[in-house]
Amino acid sequence: MTFKDDARAATAEMRGVFPATPLLRNDLLSARYGADIWLKREDLSPVRSYKLRGAFNAMRKVIPGQSVFVCASAGNHAQGVAFMCRHFGVRGVIFMPVTTPQQKVQKTRMFGGDAVEVKLIGDYFDNTLASAQAFCAQEGAHFLSPFDDEDVIEGQASVAVEIEQQLGRVPDRIVLPVGGGGLSSGVRSYFGSETDYTFVEPSGAKSLAAAVEAGQPTEVKKVNTFVDGAAVATIGVRTFDRLRGISREDVLDLSEDRICTTILEMLNVEGIVLEPAGALSIEALGDLRDEIRGKTVVCVASGGNFDFERLPEVKERALRYSGVKKYFILRLPQRPGALKDFLSLLGPEDDIARFEYLKKSARNFGSVLIGIETNAPENFTGFLARLDAGGFAYTDITNNETVAQFVI
Repeated sequence: MTFKDDARAATAEMRGVFPATPLLRNDLLSARYGADIWLKREDLSPVRSYKLRGAFNAMRKVIPGQSVFVCASAGNHAQGVAFMCRHFGVRGVIFMPVTTPQQKVQKTRMFGGDAVEVKLIGDYFDNTLASAQAFCAQEGAHFLSPFDDEDVIEGQASVAVEIEQQLGRVPDRIVLPVGGGGLSSGVRSYFGSETDYTFVEPSGAKSLAAAVEAGQPTEVKKVNTFVDGAAVATIGVRTFDRLRGISREDVLDLSEDRICTTILEMLNVEGIVLEPAGALSIEALGDLRDEIRGKTVVCVASGGNFDFERLPEVKERALRYSGVKKYFILRLPQRPGALKDFLSLLGPEDDIARFEYLKKSARNFGSVLIGIETNAPENFTGFLARLDAGGFAYTDITNNETVAQFVI
């Protein structure tokens, strides 16, 4: 059988466990980009991500010969494995870092029920993974890789099978988020050269770009984990073998702050809850505007496991990226009326979002941490001109990540 046949057979088997996720045309995005934009809503799967597909396919291939399954994960893979362990009635041992948010731990236990045991081990994922692999060797259990496994890749290819069935044809372009490469390699292996691809990864974890440039999987030394569903230091060996030959021009990276703008828009305008990795493919449309006009495009919204405790941070990042919120260290004279003079410089649409000042009697000037939020980025041009004309000394720290970590 060909890979296509195997992927179709796996998809058919899945229908006895969970329904196909919807493929929905998005009017907002279609009008914005002059294209026919469809969203493959993996956020609407039983575990709110596509990860249960690969887990199902890998597990069905070794059952009933294997009855104990192990994985190491801090998120979607753990939940997919837990769901399938309960479905198949087998034992699952899921290793998660001690630092994993309780929401994710609780959801993993909820999906797995009595079938799974969660072990919280290690402050960092590498320690967690080592413990999981040691447990496998000791117990003779089956390790379920999150992406670098042929059966997992085949299972993730069911996303492509459903797209073809639901759309009635192959789209002109598919936009895919990339972490370890399981989803993207499965979809590309299924569609081959029948469509164009755009692979999108976060700027803080460009493992696919590094592999394409080096010709082999290459470790990204410093990984930003904000986009946790795609923050992988090294793309899989098997997944990259299936992605080998793609053009570097088809691999995009987006800043973590930029991705936040799509999370907010999808939530506020469309009522769609997306995790950072799930927003990658949609935000990438802005970079593809000229290429996709008049075309049929499918964006895979890979997951919606968003912890709403992160919403203030997401909003903060989005506002800063959009240029409507800035932070300054202002040098303010320690005299009566100085603050009033400063406030008179604010425009009608400018709002103080943060103000921290401690008067020190032995100094002529004091430092003020101030955050200004406005309606349009261009409002800051006039505001800064008025500051300069008024003789105020200030430092813009909005994009100074080192300072921002401590004071914002």
